[in-house]
Amino acid sequence: MTKQYDDFRDLEVWNKCRDIRRKIWDVCKEFPGEEKYRLSDQMIRASRSSTACIAEGYGRYHYQENIQFCRQSRGSLYELIDHVDVALECEYLDNNYVESLTQEIKTAIRILNGYIKYLKVRKATKQ
Repeated sequence: MTKQYDDFRDLEVWNKCRDIRRKIWDVCKEFPGEEKYRLSDQMIRASRSSTACIAEGYGRYHYQENIQFCRQSRGSLYELIDHVDVALECEYLDNNYVESLTQEIKTAIRILNGYIKYLKVRKATKQ
Protein backbone atom coordinates (compact mmCIF):
# COMPACT_ATOMS: atom_id res chain seq x y z
CA MET A 1 0.00 0.00 0.00
CA THR A 2 1.45 3.36 -1.04
CA LYS A 3 1.05 6.47 1.05
CA GLN A 4 -1.39 9.09 -0.24
CA TYR A 5 -0.01 12.61 -0.59
CA ASP A 6 -2.69 15.30 -0.71
CA ASP A 7 -0.15 18.06 -1.22
CA PHE A 8 3.49 19.01 -0.62
CA ARG A 9 2.89 19.45 3.13
CA ASP A 10 2.57 15.67 3.42
CA LEU A 11 6.13 15.17 2.19
CA GLU A 12 8.68 14.20 4.86
CA VAL A 13 11.33 16.36 3.21
CA TRP A 14 9.13 19.48 3.21
CA ASN A 15 8.35 18.97 6.90
CA LYS A 16 12.04 18.54 7.74
CA CYS A 17 12.90 21.72 5.86
CA ARG A 18 10.03 23.54 7.61
CA ASP A 19 11.50 22.57 10.99
CA ILE A 20 14.86 23.99 9.89
CA ARG A 21 13.17 27.15 8.59
CA ARG A 22 11.55 27.70 11.99
CA LYS A 23 14.85 27.22 13.81
CA ILE A 24 16.60 29.66 11.51
CA TRP A 25 13.89 32.26 12.09
CA ASP A 26 14.21 31.86 15.85
CA VAL A 27 17.99 32.02 15.93
CA CYS A 28 18.20 35.02 13.60
CA LYS A 29 16.07 37.04 16.02
CA GLU A 30 19.04 36.92 18.40
CA PHE A 31 21.59 38.27 15.91
CA PRO A 32 22.82 41.87 16.25
CA GLY A 33 20.71 44.54 14.57
CA GLU A 34 23.36 45.32 11.97
CA GLU A 35 22.90 41.78 10.59
CA LYS A 36 19.17 42.27 9.91
CA TYR A 37 19.67 42.97 6.20
CA ARG A 38 22.85 40.95 5.83
CA LEU A 39 23.40 37.52 7.34
CA SER A 40 19.98 37.18 8.99
CA ASP A 41 18.20 38.04 5.77
CA GLN A 42 20.28 35.59 3.74
CA MET A 43 19.77 32.78 6.23
CA ILE A 44 16.02 33.35 6.36
CA ARG A 45 15.80 33.54 2.56
CA ALA A 46 17.77 30.31 2.08
CA SER A 47 15.65 28.46 4.63
CA ARG A 48 12.43 29.71 3.04
CA SER A 49 13.69 28.85 -0.41
CA SER A 50 14.26 25.23 0.64
CA THR A 51 10.55 24.72 1.40
CA ALA A 52 9.24 27.00 -1.35
CA CYS A 53 11.12 25.17 -4.09
CA ILE A 54 9.81 21.80 -2.89
CA ALA A 55 6.28 23.24 -2.91
CA GLU A 56 6.65 24.78 -6.36
CA GLY A 57 8.16 21.63 -7.81
CA TYR A 58 5.34 19.55 -6.38
CA GLY A 59 2.88 21.73 -8.26
CA ARG A 60 4.58 21.24 -11.61
CA TYR A 61 3.10 18.93 -14.20
CA HIS A 62 6.27 17.14 -15.33
CA TYR A 63 8.61 15.09 -13.16
CA GLN A 64 11.67 16.80 -14.62
CA GLU A 65 10.42 20.20 -13.50
CA ASN A 66 9.80 18.86 -10.00
CA ILE A 67 13.32 17.39 -9.94
CA GLN A 68 14.81 20.73 -10.99
CA PHE A 69 13.03 22.60 -8.20
CA CYS A 70 14.20 19.95 -5.72
CA ARG A 71 17.76 20.54 -6.90
CA GLN A 72 17.29 24.26 -6.25
CA SER A 73 16.02 23.41 -2.77
CA ARG A 74 19.13 21.30 -2.20
CA GLY A 75 21.29 24.25 -3.28
CA SER A 76 19.52 26.47 -0.76
CA LEU A 77 20.22 23.94 2.00
CA TYR A 78 23.92 23.87 1.14
CA GLU A 79 23.91 27.68 1.07
CA LEU A 80 22.35 27.62 4.52
CA ILE A 81 25.20 25.45 5.84
CA ASP A 82 27.63 28.13 4.67
CA HIS A 83 25.60 30.87 6.36
CA VAL A 84 25.51 28.87 9.60
CA ASP A 85 29.32 28.58 9.40
CA VAL A 86 29.55 32.36 9.00
CA ALA A 87 27.32 32.83 12.05
CA LEU A 88 29.73 30.61 14.00
CA GLU A 89 32.74 32.58 12.79
CA CYS A 90 31.02 35.81 13.85
CA GLU A 91 30.33 34.19 17.24
CA TYR A 92 26.56 34.60 16.90
CA LEU A 93 26.11 30.85 17.41
CA ASP A 94 28.03 28.38 19.54
CA ASN A 95 29.79 25.36 18.14
CA ASN A 96 27.42 22.76 19.63
CA TYR A 97 24.37 24.44 18.15
CA VAL A 98 26.06 24.78 14.76
CA GLU A 99 27.03 21.10 14.73
CA SER A 100 23.48 20.07 15.60
CA LEU A 101 21.88 22.40 13.06
CA THR A 102 24.32 21.36 10.33
CA GLN A 103 23.52 17.69 10.96
CA GLU A 104 19.82 18.50 10.72
CA ILE A 105 20.37 20.28 7.40
CA LYS A 106 22.44 17.35 6.10
CA THR A 107 19.63 14.99 7.09
CA ALA A 108 17.20 17.12 5.08
CA ILE A 109 19.59 16.94 2.12
CA ARG A 110 19.70 13.12 2.37
CA ILE A 111 15.89 12.94 2.49
CA LEU A 112 15.69 15.33 -0.46
CA ASN A 113 18.17 13.21 -2.43
CA GLY A 114 15.93 10.21 -1.80
CA TYR A 115 12.91 12.15 -3.03
CA ILE A 116 14.80 13.19 -6.17
CA LYS A 117 15.73 9.55 -6.79
CA TYR A 118 12.07 8.55 -6.34
CA LEU A 119 11.00 11.21 -8.85
CA LYS A 120 13.59 10.01 -11.36
CA VAL A 121 12.28 6.45 -11.10
CA ARG A 122 8.70 7.67 -11.51
CA LYS A 123 9.74 9.70 -14.53
CA ALA A 124 11.46 6.70 -16.11
CA THR A 125 8.45 4.41 -15.61
CA LYS A 126 5.90 6.97 -16.94
CA GLN A 127 7.59 7.59 -20.30
